[in-house]
Amino acid sequence: MTEGDTLVLHVHNSLNVSTSIHAHGIFQINTSYMDGAAMVTQCGIPPGKSFTYEYEVNQAGTFWLHGHYHHQNADGLRTPLIVHDRKQHLYEYDGEYVFGFEDWYNQTYEARLDETQDPNGTFPPPSPAPNALINGIDGNVTKSILFKSNKTYRIRLINMSATVWFKFALPGHQMRVIEADGKYAVPLEVNGITLGPGQRFSVLVTAHEDITRNYQYLVEVFASFFPKIPGESPKYYAGVVEYSENASFVDVDSIAILEAIPEDKSFSGCADVELSSADRQPVFPVNRSIDLVLRGALFTDNITRDIINNITYTEPYIPTLYSALSLGSLAVDKDLYGIQSNAVVLKHNEYIELVVHNPNTIPHPMHLHGHAFQIIEYGPVDPRIVLGDNRESLSNQTAPIVKSSKYPMQRDTVVVPIMQYVKLRFRADNPGVWLFHCHMDIHFGMGMAMTFIEAPDVMQDTMAIPENMAQICVDQGIGIFGNGAGNTGTDLSGLPPMPTIKSF
Repeated sequence: MTEGDTLVLHVHNSLNVSTSIHAHGIFQINTSYMDGAAMVTQCGIPPGKSFTYEYEVNQAGTFWLHGHYHHQNADGLRTPLIVHDRKQHLYEYDGEYVFGFEDWYNQTYEARLDETQDPNGTFPPPSPAPNALINGIDGNVTKSILFKSNKTYRIRLINMSATVWFKFALPGHQMRVIEADGKYAVPLEVNGITLGPGQRFSVLVTAHEDITRNYQYLVEVFASFFPKIPGESPKYYAGVVEYSENASFVDVDSIAILEAIPEDKSFSGCADVELSSADRQPVFPVNRSIDLVLRGALFTDNITRDIINNITYTEPYIPTLYSALSLGSLAVDKDLYGIQSNAVVLKHNEYIELVVHNPNTIPHPMHLHGHAFQIIEYGPVDPRIVLGDNRESLSNQTAPIVKSSKYPMQRDTVVVPIMQYVKLRFRADNPGVWLFHCHMDIHFGMGMAMTFIEAPDVMQDTMAIPENMAQICVDQGIGIFGNGAGNTGTDLSGLPPMPTIKSF
């Protein structure tokens, strides 16, 4: 589609459970109810029923559509969404290619989550590394990309996986990064790129004048927490960069090239914090700073769940957006959304700083709906903020503090490295209800999510749920008014008790 177009997305649900569709990275300005996050901004589309999403897209860049109920993204409900610039593009190129990267398992998401949270099983359970799909097919049989002499191509890379990271390299060619998550960057030359789940990049590549040799593009699928098993983890894939049908190939050591790309940074030798935004937006001020601690915890029922600030997320009884629109003056009380919604209420247009701490041995790709944030700083986790049985190990962390450029890069999905924090800033200028969650679906399903209730007073004056959306809830016996328990006023009776943490 093209920037400024209205996307009309007809969805018919032939599944045996409810579904919904989220446009990942699309801000949904004034249409928070079209964000597709089930039981956050809408009720799910029930089996056998249809619903049409319709909203204007005033952004350009690389995005994707995916299921946002029952973690159907993890079982394949996902596809790229490309939005071209309405005006002449900031960077010139002659053609483009899209790479949609997916992971593919021999179990459904539901089976893998059940195994992970089995109170009688081992944690974590053994998890075989997945195979990779590239543009929907086996990564070993991908189509060639065709280069013409001296032409410049935009290559769009999208990690649509549920769990794993992807690396991409194009040996013999120089890549220039120009976009991250729908935001343009000052061009940066790189030798390879690493993408965490949910992340997107665009690079420009100029073809050689010589057409007598063909090349390969290289892809690696991996996760730092998977044990390394030759031939299984990581896995390597390659495709053809064709200049001429009968040209000879340039031989390269593909594994060595991919291994040289750092796993814990977005670029070869450069973290995304070092990118500069092309729109030259200076560092936002801070009106309010919020510390968020990402953890895993064993609960007293012997189930391991994930938490943000000691709360594990579960769905409220009515969509959180519907609560914000129906609670009147009480909508500013975060507790009325139910403790399981892990809600934070934001004032209209205040500048928010999130300091996201990850005192774990697993990185977390955190995605914010409705906004892009500036990436301000990375650094080692602070034991004064992160308490627990690993305080001594935290105090010994030596990760450097890395600060942004004068014009910080903005994006909507950031990988918080192990045993580090990241500072993010955004302006609360988009009234609505927005999830902030780990984009590893297992972690999201285990509770690593929270909700920002942004400017409920403005929402109530400017936003109304379309009648056909409300009817979806009514048809399923789900309320459309009241607090997180589905009751009026401050009555939260009926909410299940929050499970108790046993140990971290």
